[in-house]
Amino acid sequence: MTTTTVNQAGAERHRLYEDVLAMISGTMFVSLGTLIYTETMLTVGSSAGLALLLSYVSGLGFGVIFFIVNLPFYILAVKRMGWAFTARTFTAVALVSVLSKLNGQWIDFSHLDPIYATVIGGGLIGTGLLMLFRHRTGLGGINILAMYLQERTGLRAGYFLLGVDLAILAAAFFVLPADRLALSVLGAAIANLIIAINHKPGRYMGLS
Repeated sequence: MTTTTVNQAGAERHRLYEDVLAMISGTMFVSLGTLIYTETMLTVGSSAGLALLLSYVSGLGFGVIFFIVNLPFYILAVKRMGWAFTARTFTAVALVSVLSKLNGQWIDFSHLDPIYATVIGGGLIGTGLLMLFRHRTGLGGINILAMYLQERTGLRAGYFLLGVDLAILAAAFFVLPADRLALSVLGAAIANLIIAINHKPGRYMGLS
């Protein structure tokens, strides 16, 4: 008979293979959504959105910028969330950085409608982040802060991220055309509502 690790609150602890599968699946979803946004010159919020904007302005690859942008936030992750969370988050950021480059070699879009790209890209990013969040893994930067605030104060990560994302999208006004900016706002709302609706304190009790 198999045994299951349960904490004092009665929550079942994730097995290692479950964390690994969530890490792979979540980062693949996010990296694919990011590629779709890059192809249509859209952006999102959080550190990924900042990296996308910087890549449009500088011409450098998203993956390299995304990895560098997130480095300062690991200090908060270690102090507030622990080494295990930090290691998972560092791994997730590295995987997204690598996969975002590889996806460009594996996939070629001959046509990509901007509205469809907004919806499917936002859905992929939001679902990928949800997978990672449920396994106590952030995706760098603002996501680390969002998860910390949810655990400490009960403030929903999705709503906090939505507010920060809107501020970052406001900066995109100076980089993106008006139609792409409007679609980016919609995409950010889709991604963060997926998290806000599905990742509520007390609803999902699995632990890593």
